[in-house]
Amino acid sequence: MQPEVETVAGPERRVELAVPMADVEQEVQAQLKRVQRQAKAPGFRPGKVPLSMLERSHAPGIRMDVINEKVGSAFEKAVNEAELRVAGMPRIEPKAEDVPEDTLAFVATFEVFPQIDLPDLTTLEVERAQAEVGDAEVDRTIEILRQQRVKFEPREDREAQDGDQVTLDFEGKIDDVAFEGGTAQDFEFVIGQGRMLPEFEEAARGMKAGQTATFDLAFPEDYGSETVAGKTAQFTITIKQVAEGVLPEVDAEFAKELGQEEGDVAKLRDDIRTNLEREVANRVQQRTKASVMDALVKAVSFEVPKALIESETENRVKAAREEMRRRGFPNADDMPIPAEAFSEESERRVRLGLTVSELVKQKELAAKPDQVRAKIEDFAKNYESPAEVVRYYLSDRERLAEVEAIVVEDNVVDLVLENAKVTDKTVSFDELMGNNAEQQ
Repeated sequence: MQPEVETVAGPERRVELAVPMADVEQEVQAQLKRVQRQAKAPGFRPGKVPLSMLERSHAPGIRMDVINEKVGSAFEKAVNEAELRVAGMPRIEPKAEDVPEDTLAFVATFEVFPQIDLPDLTTLEVERAQAEVGDAEVDRTIEILRQQRVKFEPREDREAQDGDQVTLDFEGKIDDVAFEGGTAQDFEFVIGQGRMLPEFEEAARGMKAGQTATFDLAFPEDYGSETVAGKTAQFTITIKQVAEGVLPEVDAEFAKELGQEEGDVAKLRDDIRTNLEREVANRVQQRTKASVMDALVKAVSFEVPKALIESETENRVKAAREEMRRRGFPNADDMPIPAEAFSEESERRVRLGLTVSELVKQKELAAKPDQVRAKIEDFAKNYESPAEVVRYYLSDRERLAEVEAIVVEDNVVDLVLENAKVTDKTVSFDELMGNNAEQQ
């Protein structure tokens, strides 16, 4: 008789599995005989080791493997006949009560993928971002590029001001006792960049080479070092050099340094404009996509399997730890990372992923080969050898799958935009680029 799958609560299900012991022992004996053909033991010719000896040495492990295989097969048969899609791994536990002597019984508890009722796309409200690149944005980008190439030239008798690089010695004490990391010689920083605490910058501002000053500095409660966090230190600084920042001229040499081989400033501006337009278009697309995905996830209602949330949370914790390793944290492998910090976002990501997958299936939005090729060629425009980039993606199935996933998301966005209530929203260049606008 086919086992009945019981609904526990929400996506959780339970099913009892029975495995006849006779079937297990029959398979164990069959495997032992196969082992016997190659078995070797002192005093016996190869293939002539008695089954009784192999029973003692091999049967326990073989029996466990056979039981696991038969329970797995029974579980798979039960869920297939019930037409269920299992989410995550089942929890299988032995059952002891009300079990015939000739039977092994187990209880499998598991979750299934939920039934997803897609929303009416015409009811969704979505913002479509828009932004333009004009002369002002090109000018600002050139200014940022100049700032990145500033050269500092020492100036005698100059009072340090914002944008100047100062070289100094400093010593910090708390309760007249020097503390670790509070002393340095020939230390350099640029005033106004925010690298140092405000009191430190303010003390150096207006000083000249050769001058000394003493001031109090209150470390924030959340300062990175527990030794000084929340405490007030007294610093003494001695300015050794004040260097003025000199920006390069926007000329042929500047253009060549930025890759414009002819040194043509006008062409450099055109190149910058093209790059900005490409970057702005990408960020506009990402903003619009975020609005679409947010509208989709808010419009659906179903219980997400805990197993999927836990799996996503585990992946995010691993990613966080990997990022810490990349940044050089010495205790990245041991630092506690609370999984609950990711639970809410993990639940949202899983819910969105399930919704998008159902939409792709119902609306047949899978990536087509010509779409994938077009997307790869678009990526390749950012490189000096586009043809090599295209070959790079097409030659590896994993890289190709990454592009296919992007295309599928684009298809979803396009479908929603065609049907939803769309409001065009102009986004300023500064808002769109965020902090990165100062780091280009």
